[in-house]
Amino acid sequence: MSLAVMYNEFGPASVLKVVEVPTPHAKPGRVRIAVRTAGLNPADYKVREGQSHGPSFSFPAGIGRELAGVVDQLGEGVEGFAPGDEVFGTTVSGAMAEYAVINPANLALKPAALDWPTAGGLALAGTTAWDSVASQNLTADDTVLVSAAAGGVGVLVSQLALRAGATVIGTAGEGNHEFLRSLGVVPVAHGPGLVERIRAAAPQGVTVVFDHHGAETIEAGIALGVARERINTIAADPADYGIVRVGRGPANPTTLAALAALVVAGELVVPVEAVYPLPEVVAAFDHLEKGHVRGKIVLAVG
Repeated sequence: MSLAVMYNEFGPASVLKVVEVPTPHAKPGRVRIAVRTAGLNPADYKVREGQSHGPSFSFPAGIGRELAGVVDQLGEGVEGFAPGDEVFGTTVSGAMAEYAVINPANLALKPAALDWPTAGGLALAGTTAWDSVASQNLTADDTVLVSAAAGGVGVLVSQLALRAGATVIGTAGEGNHEFLRSLGVVPVAHGPGLVERIRAAAPQGVTVVFDHHGAETIEAGIALGVARERINTIAADPADYGIVRVGRGPANPTTLAALAALVVAGELVVPVEAVYPLPEVVAAFDHLEKGHVRGKIVLAVG
């Protein structure tokens, strides 16, 4: 038996329980990971609340979509990994457990210099940011608006857009403005008067919007004259606005390796605001759901 975070009904973070479950085994074509850390994401609590889940969803349900750990069992036919390998990556669900069985196509080797908390919070947010930014073919001629620019995805989108040569305007609470400036982002406060503040910060105009907050950012982008095909949201229904949603595409170990290399080289900052032990998973989600998180919240599992 081993420990896993499970829930039996939709609801607030308090429905989550750390319980004993049968220890899973690696099926053919899969690897078992002894999980060290697992990142929290808004997608996790949206599923937990019943807002977003696939047709195969059933109770009891596990939770968590990104992790880092050590390969400890190989299923038949798996190549490219060996027991003892330190890895990080994504799964459909169930990352918040002592053991997780993963498709090896969703994993990459963890560089020794990449610490466990950062590795546990990098894969899902990082690939979402990478694929979103890549969809817009940014150049030095672009001025980009990023909402929730200090959050888990937004902080990575901001930095990747800067690496592409774009000017980046980022919305965030006042407490994160100095941090954003340190990255090279021009911060603006969200809330009433947003469009006017963006015009003042970017008199040259805005050409691209990456939304991680919802209606306020999308409507600001439209008001600023941004072409709808250059407004990308992962926080709202794009059909409501005639815009696009480019989040994480298919799992790509090459992208994971590239992200890890940038972090290790000091060229990409992944802030980890807090690390909670597994038994405090409810407190960890309460922290995330209050908002204004700088970067990631991570569970220490093993």
